[in-house]
Amino acid sequence: MKVQNISKAKRISNNMDAINEKRSNVSRGAFATALGAVVATLGSAVGLGNIWKFPYVTGENGGAAFLIVYVICTLLVGLPVMISEIAMGRKARANAITTMQRVSEKNNQPWWLIGAVGALAAFVILAFYTEVAGWVYAYVLKSLGGGVLSSDPAVTAKFFTDLVTSPAQSLLWQWIVLVVISVIIILGVSKGIERATKFMIPSLFVLVLVVAIRSLTLDSGATSQGLAFLFKPDFSKITAEAVLVAMGLAFFKLSVGMGTMITYGSYWQDDQNVPVKTTIIMFSDLLVSLLAGLAIFPAVYAFGFEPTAGPSLLFITIPAVFASMPLGQVFMLLFFLLTAFAATGAMLSLIEVPVAFLNERFNLSRAKATILTSILLAVIGSTAALSSSTLANFRPFRKTMFDLFDFLSSNIMLPVGGLFIAIFVGWVWGRKNVEAELSNHGMLKNQTVISGFLFITRFITPVLVVLVLLRGLGVF
Repeated sequence: MKVQNISKAKRISNNMDAINEKRSNVSRGAFATALGAVVATLGSAVGLGNIWKFPYVTGENGGAAFLIVYVICTLLVGLPVMISEIAMGRKARANAITTMQRVSEKNNQPWWLIGAVGALAAFVILAFYTEVAGWVYAYVLKSLGGGVLSSDPAVTAKFFTDLVTSPAQSLLWQWIVLVVISVIIILGVSKGIERATKFMIPSLFVLVLVVAIRSLTLDSGATSQGLAFLFKPDFSKITAEAVLVAMGLAFFKLSVGMGTMITYGSYWQDDQNVPVKTTIIMFSDLLVSLLAGLAIFPAVYAFGFEPTAGPSLLFITIPAVFASMPLGQVFMLLFFLLTAFAATGAMLSLIEVPVAFLNERFNLSRAKATILTSILLAVIGSTAALSSSTLANFRPFRKTMFDLFDFLSSNIMLPVGGLFIAIFVGWVWGRKNVEAELSNHGMLKNQTVISGFLFITRFITPVLVVLVLLRGLGVF
């Protein structure tokens, strides 16, 4: 028996060596370390959604009770799709479109369209996301000079309005964002993305922790209110609409359905435990969101603002909150700096999707692929940047270009991509391929995890994603 086990171990080892040799022959970048892969992927998941959207959506939907529903939905919706994308990307060692072609090469169905939808979604998201990131960059600079520091929300609202309605400022900050992410992407996967996120993500954790501690020490009564809002559930506030919002948020916050996780997965090392690492990423992403909530809600309560202020919470309410506290300028600068780090990490994963495709499919150098993508984004994204000024009256389908890009990507492309990824992995790719990738070709003994993953991916995730899609389309 012992001899047989040794022989089996050697066969597995030889298989892994052959796989590693085959994959190492692929002329493309990769994350140099296991930690770098996790941090970079976490950088993709942690974006403005954590600092901006998550707090106000939580505020609008009941606080702590919504958090519990959100975590459950993440385990059933976002995480299975994330595991699927990273596993397929690592298997194929290619961009999102080529990955789907390789993993479905024995099937006649055009599954590569999933990758195409994801790549297009990443581009469309960047078209308006770079503008929002531009606002954040602008607030970092203005925070240095105290230009947005006022305890009067009317004043902070005017500053924000002046920023978004100025064609010159809107375009300038969007282009600055494009230059920053382009330089990092041109440096490559290891020297660019991995090195940048290894600096930004730990810095983000430190900054949000510092701001959260300051917020929690402002006022004992406000601290109690803020903590109760986040951690004391009141399930009477949970409605069917809140559950649908939680499902949508769980799906979008992990950056799935847009080709980013497939692309980043293609840079993961072969010996990494995909189910475990992705779960760590999911809970780390949640931790950042909770810390952002701790940084925001106690301060909001301390100075009499509303936690349900909506999207204006970041750009109008928060500056007024910081202006009301001692050393407010310093902490406001820290807050918008961490928000800029979060936005940049997410944008790196988004722009890497089309860059990897152009680099591998058309043999463009990394620099040329990045510059071409950035130029196209500058042209098309300018329509989103000018949505509140020059193009304010240009409203196809009764939406500004900013809102149209947001609607198409968030409500249609991402759910459709995620839905078909779940269907493909659960029903088409087959248990044999899933087991091979999630067990690292037999090196990991995790059959129970794999069985649970397949059950959720086949029977639960598709149903929930369809509900997200129907809600996004306004069916209910």
